[in-house]
Amino acid sequence: QVQLVESGGGLVQAGDSLRLSCAASGRTFSPYAMGWFRQAPGKEREFVAAIRWSGSTTYYADAVKGRFTISRDDAKNTVYVQISSLKSEDTADYYCAATRSQWRASVLYTAHAYEYWGQGTQVTVSS
Repeated sequence: QVQLVESGGGLVQAGDSLRLSCAASGRTFSPYAMGWFRQAPGKEREFVAAIRWSGSTTYYADAVKGRFTISRDDAKNTVYVQISSLKSEDTADYYCAATRSQWRASVLYTAHAYEYWGQGTQVTVSS
């Protein structure tokens, strides 16, 4: 069983930077890809970024391109998302997800591609 644990959220000021982490554990952890999603109050969960575990190809939602950077650390089984120039609209619960399925790129933008999810970490941006 794979477990994903997010950390790094909190209350920040607009314009600040923040790095969220997602540590994965499990007897054998070999994902095809991992992703970050977010859900703002009263809104649906939305895709933020994803990274293939082999080759490190990355994918971003248009709304976050240029401010969000996803990366991974194989040795730590951890995926990160670095967020710069935080805006009030970035306020949300951020969720980490993983999949072992070899989806084509377009599917990685969708929540149903991922079978493992973390509990989320809250990010609140004050202006």
